[in-house]
Amino acid sequence: MSTTHHTGSPGPTNPPHHSAGTSAKTPKKAALASWIGSALEYYDFAVYGTAAALVLNHLFFPEDASPGVAILLSMGTVGVAYVVRPLGALIMGPLGDRYGRKFVLMLTLFMMGGATFAVGCLPTYDQAGLLAPALLVLCRVIQGLSASGEQASAISVSLEHSDDRHRAFTTSWTLQGTQFGTLLATAVFIPFTLILTEEQLFSWGWRVPFWASAVVVFVAYMIRRHLEEPPAFEEAQTEGTEVKRTAPLSTLLKYHKAAVIRIAAAAMVNTINVVFLVWSLSFATSIVGLERSTMLWVSVVANFVALFTIPAWALLADKIGRKPVFIVGVLGAVGFMFPYLAAVSAGNWTLIFVLGALLSGCFYSMANGIWPSFYAEMFPTRVRVTGLALGTQIGFAISGGITPFLATSVAGADGSSWINVALVVAAAGLISVVAALTAKETKDRSLDEINDLHTTRTEALELGALDRKEASAAGRR
Repeated sequence: MSTTHHTGSPGPTNPPHHSAGTSAKTPKKAALASWIGSALEYYDFAVYGTAAALVLNHLFFPEDASPGVAILLSMGTVGVAYVVRPLGALIMGPLGDRYGRKFVLMLTLFMMGGATFAVGCLPTYDQAGLLAPALLVLCRVIQGLSASGEQASAISVSLEHSDDRHRAFTTSWTLQGTQFGTLLATAVFIPFTLILTEEQLFSWGWRVPFWASAVVVFVAYMIRRHLEEPPAFEEAQTEGTEVKRTAPLSTLLKYHKAAVIRIAAAAMVNTINVVFLVWSLSFATSIVGLERSTMLWVSVVANFVALFTIPAWALLADKIGRKPVFIVGVLGAVGFMFPYLAAVSAGNWTLIFVLGALLSGCFYSMANGIWPSFYAEMFPTRVRVTGLALGTQIGFAISGGITPFLATSVAGADGSSWINVALVVAAAGLISVVAALTAKETKDRSLDEINDLHTTRTEALELGALDRKEASAAGRR
């Protein structure tokens, strides 16, 4: 039974006029707009994570706190942005399915950029006392709310602008932007740690990377302002009158809960990234005593490798399927986490760089580059942004919000029990793999076929009944 007629995503009470066929697919423009936004989002997120591991624990918390407690507190501010992301998904997801993907992309752009710039302007603990960490947490909350809608909307707009044979490749540029933003955020700290004295770094140097986000916001705005809504969304706005009568969130929770839970579990793969980028950096510099600037180069090298591997793995996924590439990536990254942390503990720079590039740049990037298409294709068009946002943000909240605390806790009082941290990563990876195994392969299906695949007979009948009811009411008027 075809349910193509019911692929519409709910629209606003007075939606802007769209006529079928008013826009064409523009995969290159959509990929670029998604790339620049993701670069900003993860520049902001990664620059904060790097700063939290290197300087914020010294600047925003009491001086009499022990090093371990200060690290724990700074890791907590990293985690708070992940914890609020499900709430942001409940807000931003339905906005994307009602008012359009572009609407959310513009809104989150200024929210994220403004919050990041504000962090660079905050007073420190010495200057403002407890107000300083309170304002820091507030900025992180705004970042988290923004991030929850940014990525889901960017992925949806690139997926729906893509042709059917290259959806994994087109959507992978969103995550390639993520890697570039992470790379830039890490790289920007290197000259400051090398050139500036510690006094200069702690007084004003740490602020500059946060202020730099203003440049990215301007560039992203200039690109996104010309982006059109995807044809699939515009068609949905005009085809089914039921879009005016059903809310994306209620429809999602009524008919697509299993997909949300599956994605939340699969998104536990993010634990690997949090440990690699945040906890291992803090472990290396604060516990093992390795040089800050050199450890930052490890992340730079890994992310540089990922710039090339992400689109390559996505091309492979368009040929052989999303599931096998995703699962191999998760298992490979988990396997390399053990020798990588052992190398950090031993201070073996050669192994640290080689294993870091293999762990993050190669294997983690297999899963990271594939999940945009893999997850987004688990939903029909009418609830895609809402479902993708909610599922990923629940998973990211659990992995990103809990992992910094959990890793610091299981590492022991002296912070040196790295094997326990690696076991936490392995457990998260196992959850991710099991979830992925339960998903349906969608590489050979069109978006219309995916809409049909994920629309149950009951949902189709309900949507049809709403259509008939609306048509009858229109006839009486």
